[in-house]
Amino acid sequence: MIEEARRRAYLGAMQVVSWLPRVALPFAAPSRPELLEEPAVAVDEPAAEVAAPVAPPRSEVQAVPRPAAERPPIPVVVPRPAAQQKSAPADTAEEAKPPVVRVRAEPPPRFALQLLRAGDCALLVELPTGEPLASRDPAYLLLKDLLRATGLPDSPRLIGEPVRWPLFAGGNMDQGPQAAREFVQGFVAARLEESGPCSCLWLVGLPAVRFAGEADADAFHRELQVEGLGAAWAVPGLESLIEEPSLKAELWRAMRRVRQRWMNRSNEA
Repeated sequence: MIEEARRRAYLGAMQVVSWLPRVALPFAAPSRPELLEEPAVAVDEPAAEVAAPVAPPRSEVQAVPRPAAERPPIPVVVPRPAAQQKSAPADTAEEAKPPVVRVRAEPPPRFALQLLRAGDCALLVELPTGEPLASRDPAYLLLKDLLRATGLPDSPRLIGEPVRWPLFAGGNMDQGPQAAREFVQGFVAARLEESGPCSCLWLVGLPAVRFAGEADADAFHRELQVEGLGAAWAVPGLESLIEEPSLKAELWRAMRRVRQRWMNRSNEA
């Protein structure tokens, strides 16, 4: 047999508030007499005809220990599995964590540029084939004609090696458009500092306009102000001028306006 405190703990775990033993329990508190009384039976017949239950003498009632005082039920704590306890905070943290947005890296652009110097002007020229301009190339002959038409020396000298992008094949280095723009502008600024300031920088070809002038094809035939490089003039590529002769007329109109920039400086000198 178990003691009263342990018995009540078991009954509290089973959520049993009131209970009545069938026999006298050792070490148990006395029972309340009102729990032993049977409830009255309600019938339609007169109350006189209903035989009242005969209560046994108090001496015949088996003495049942009565509890000293009602004790509150013991709360039942059902342990939760450890895996479930650990997973709840983790799930909450995952829900609160914002989704990771992956930005797709832009592929590196591909171009080749050559920096030249003709009198008081510097020229950043797109190399159509990726190789330096040869003396018999149609693109180089056209460039010489443009220089003569603007009053500049028609035999420009090379400044540094050609810039070919991307710089490295593969690898983890960022070689996207922004990296190419920073590299080209830094390269031109350093070469101009070595060779001396110029009155105007020609940007010949879309790659030169895009990565040195931070502009697009809409800027062709216009003057630009580039931070760190000064005044620049956007010119279509040499191959485009060869394939579309109509572009030369618009280029000539813009040239007559822009050439005053270096012609006035030459007269002052």
